[in-house]
Amino acid sequence: MDTKKLTRMSMLLSISIVLGIIESFLPLFDGSIPGLKIGLANIVIIFTLYTYGLKEAILISIIRVFVIGLLRTGLFNYPFFFSLSGAFVSVVVMYLLKKIKIFSIVGISVCGALSHNLAQIFTSYFLLKVNSVFIYLPYLLIFSIPTGIIVGIVSKSLLKYYDFN
Repeated sequence: MDTKKLTRMSMLLSISIVLGIIESFLPLFDGSIPGLKIGLANIVIIFTLYTYGLKEAILISIIRVFVIGLLRTGLFNYPFFFSLSGAFVSVVVMYLLKKIKIFSIVGISVCGALSHNLAQIFTSYFLLKVNSVFIYLPYLLIFSIPTGIIVGIVSKSLLKYYDFN
C-alpha cells in the first residue's frame, strides 16, 4: 500500500471511529430499542467501498468495531459481536448490490442498514437463545429506511465532490 493510500485509509478509519463514538452517546428513543442508531460511521464505509473497494471497506469497518469496543463497549462481549456481525454483513451486502448495479447509492445504503440490523438480531438470537430479540426487529427495520436514506444521501454528496487524484 502506498503512503498516500495508507494516509487516506487512516484518516477514513479515524473519522469512522469518531462518528461511531459520537453516535454511541446519542441513544435514540431514550435507548428503549437496543441497537437503534443512525449509522453515521457507514457514511465512511460507503465512501470507502466506492473509492477503494471491498477489502478496504471491510478492513475499516472491522477495525472500527474493535477500537470502539476497546474504548466504549468492551471486547468480545455481546454488544461487540452484535456490532461485528452487523458491520461485516452490511459491507458484504452493499458490495454485492454495488456490483450488480441495480440500486443507487441511497438504495445500497438502505439495504446496508437493513442487513446490518438483520445480522445483529440473528447474532443476538444465536448467542442469547431468546426468541424475544425478534420483538425489536420490526422497529429496527422500519428505522433502517430513513437512516439508510440519510446516510446514502450524505455518502452520495461526498462522492460527488471527492477528487480521486
